[in-house]
Amino acid sequence: MIGRLSGTLLEKNPPQILLDVQGVGYEVDVPMSTFYNLPALNERVVLHTVMVVREDAQLLYGFGTQDERAAFRQLLKISGVGPKMALSVLSGMSLSDLVAAVVSKDAARLTKIPGVGKKTAERLLLELQGKFTSGVAGAAAVSATPSSSSDILNALLALGYNEKEADWAARQLPADAGVSEGIRQALKFLSKA
Repeated sequence: MIGRLSGTLLEKNPPQILLDVQGVGYEVDVPMSTFYNLPALNERVVLHTVMVVREDAQLLYGFGTQDERAAFRQLLKISGVGPKMALSVLSGMSLSDLVAAVVSKDAARLTKIPGVGKKTAERLLLELQGKFTSGVAGAAAVSATPSSSSDILNALLALGYNEKEADWAARQLPADAGVSEGIRQALKFLSKA
């Protein structure tokens, strides 16, 4: 199995990238969290990968961190969750938000992810309880944000800002900012940056 790729980034077509590894081009699907942190084209990149072999295809999924890859593997173990759904979950929220949702048993946060309904969200919460490594869970506990902050961040990401920009703008806001006012203020910060 292919567990890691290191090469030159040739193409970016969300959610897929093309990575040249010593003359061989690998098509790799990545979550949006990894996609936003990719370097410019023709730069070197290292991805932790999971290879999924099906009857009709051999697919590679790449992740910027080992924790994301571990979460992807945990998601694949859940009945009814395939690689596309797992990738959608990791694209729809950061790993720390996912862990925070699982710890707080917040199905509503998971249903905001495209393709995740109420039953799937409840199954994810049940199956993922206690499954994350202590390092991932600890990082999530430290970086867990209030619901309005998370909603503001997700709105900025949906508007096309990358994770770094959205996170920076959200940190500029007062702690008690409401969602709609927070989004308005964050957009003002980003327009001046």
